[in-house]
Amino acid sequence: MAETSPGWDAIDGALARIYGDAEPYHWGTIIKWALGGPDPLDGISVYRREDPVPHWHYVSYGMTELYDKHSSNPDESGWGFEFTFRLVRDPAESADAEPPVWPANFLQNLGRYVFNSGNWFEAGHHIDLNGPIATDRDDTAIRAAAFVQDPELGAISTPHGRMEFLQVVGLAYDEYEAARGWNTESLLDTLSPHLPLFVTDIDRASLMTDPAVAETVRQGAARDGSSQGSVFVDVVSWSREADTVTIRLGALPAPSIAEALRRRLPFGRDLIVHGNDARIWFRPGDAYSAVEIDDEALAVTVPESALESVLDDLTAALPPEAGRRTVPSLPGLVIDIERSVIRDARSGEATGRVVG
Repeated sequence: MAETSPGWDAIDGALARIYGDAEPYHWGTIIKWALGGPDPLDGISVYRREDPVPHWHYVSYGMTELYDKHSSNPDESGWGFEFTFRLVRDPAESADAEPPVWPANFLQNLGRYVFNSGNWFEAGHHIDLNGPIATDRDDTAIRAAAFVQDPELGAISTPHGRMEFLQVVGLAYDEYEAARGWNTESLLDTLSPHLPLFVTDIDRASLMTDPAVAETVRQGAARDGSSQGSVFVDVVSWSREADTVTIRLGALPAPSIAEALRRRLPFGRDLIVHGNDARIWFRPGDAYSAVEIDDEALAVTVPESALESVLDDLTAALPPEAGRRTVPSLPGLVIDIERSVIRDARSGEATGRVVG
């Protein structure tokens, strides 16, 4: 009996509304993930576009339930999204030119991360790629990404539940930092006049060099604070001895945690520092306390009445240097910074270099 694919057919139907009967370039997976294959996406189709700028439009098949319904959520298909990606194309290319393969590998890697970690993406999320978006292009400024609903494909209903087309948008690193300091949606709104349909151009310079863009970001961050409520790190733990609570963190992310606290606490917002087995929850409140919520979570309440001095002390205690430091405005709190091992962005192997 032939395998039916109602989820796949629904994706094809959404694409047909834009591309009609145009035949895409397609890569298929030989051995499916469910059968032990290395690639979570069963296929990736690529359409050649001329407007609003020449580009390739990549669309994944495999983050949703393409064949049978397996998940327990009747309202959502699989992870609830398929990836899309738009890459600028040289208009001088011949009509029979094939799309670059590296974006397909990039989307497979994103899918692999979701399937292996259980952490999914949504519109408004952003990610540090820890290297160039195209691994053979060390000269590119595009080293991070944000996620937005594909402006043409949007969201659809399928026989297995709702799904949206989640477009990956390449960002320069300082644009990514702007997203962290403000919020992704507002940043992308600011960049959108320069990025039609959020097409990624790996040869472009950062748009933060545009004074108007930079000023809009500065004013927005000062007005709104940061929407980034979580920081994920490799090293986080705590211990309590008598009246002293010691928080342990790695040297590499320590300064970014201090900066994230400055972008959240003055606006009345919490910040959660997540590790593999533990999390620290910083929150503004009336008085200082450090309370264990459960075996994995410690809640540190920061007094709003002394917030400026507390943030100064936390910044001083969170340099990228190993060592134990007290936080004078929070008596009994010690922050222990450990040396961080830097890993290669491509292989994940330790490089032998450390921070701290």
